[in-house]
Amino acid sequence: MDTEYDRVDVRGVVGFVLVAYLPAWLLTLPMWLTGQGLSWAWSPVVLVAMMFMPAVATFVTNRWISPRRRMLRETGITNRGGIAAWWRYALLGWFAPPLVMMLALVVGYALGVYQADWGDFSGLSDRLRFSPTDQQGMQASTALPLLAVQTFLLGWLNVISAFGEEWGWRGYLTRALLPLGQPGAFLVTGVLWGLWHAPLLVLGYNYPTAPVVVAFIMMICFCTLTGTLLGWLRLASRSVWPAVIGHGFLNASATLPMVFSAADQPVPNVSVGLLGWSGWIVLVLLILVLIALHKLPVPNPVPREPGLTKGRLSRPRT
Repeated sequence: MDTEYDRVDVRGVVGFVLVAYLPAWLLTLPMWLTGQGLSWAWSPVVLVAMMFMPAVATFVTNRWISPRRRMLRETGITNRGGIAAWWRYALLGWFAPPLVMMLALVVGYALGVYQADWGDFSGLSDRLRFSPTDQQGMQASTALPLLAVQTFLLGWLNVISAFGEEWGWRGYLTRALLPLGQPGAFLVTGVLWGLWHAPLLVLGYNYPTAPVVVAFIMMICFCTLTGTLLGWLRLASRSVWPAVIGHGFLNASATLPMVFSAADQPVPNVSVGLLGWSGWIVLVLLILVLIALHKLPVPNPVPREPGLTKGRLSRPRT
């Protein structure tokens, strides 16, 4: 295998998982202790703080648990060639998530699980509490340019918190699991990423209408599919930054199902958008396209470099 790892660094991976999970789960305790769950006033702050725990885990793991000579290079912060080597993948991370979300909505609409109002945006008007007059409807239409600005420009604010997760899940973990093969690395990373959300899922996060067991299964499926595409960005570019950008704009696209929905119609995440099963059809097709184009698995994702070895500080091989 074209990787400096001959086997999975179990000590490093286990240490990473513990540091990524335990502080993040402890942060959710006030939601439980107050009895307010996700409606607790400080829950948005908690959610953002949680997103940085995988990054903390990456630093702790590479600094103390399983030290590495070139932590920044190995975890994708730096790379040979700099931004010139990965800017095209960054553009994909910027523009693809909103477009993929729109494709998911079209699929949901075609399958009858998403009730859309593509022309009048009555769902947006309803949720913004506009009156149903033509004049007020125009106000809803006028909101679309603002939505584009929010999605494609202000979405960069989401990139800040997305870094916290991506430096962990894709920067460190996916790469550390490459001895399992790329499919295995994507699968295990997706499962661990999905289960990391466990305390929130029990509180109704993302799938409030689904039974807890179903919510767990759906979150794992979502994380595995999106994680495969983000993992491809990470390995193909040999940098974590395209995956960071992709994650940020994936989060920025989360409001699109509400924007294009019909008035007085529910938007269940179980079946609508990329969180829902209808959106997974689009994600699976994208993965199959990458495979058909021989872009996935990524050829030689981690080239050997002097001084980079199994997970301990060591001398270059001679």
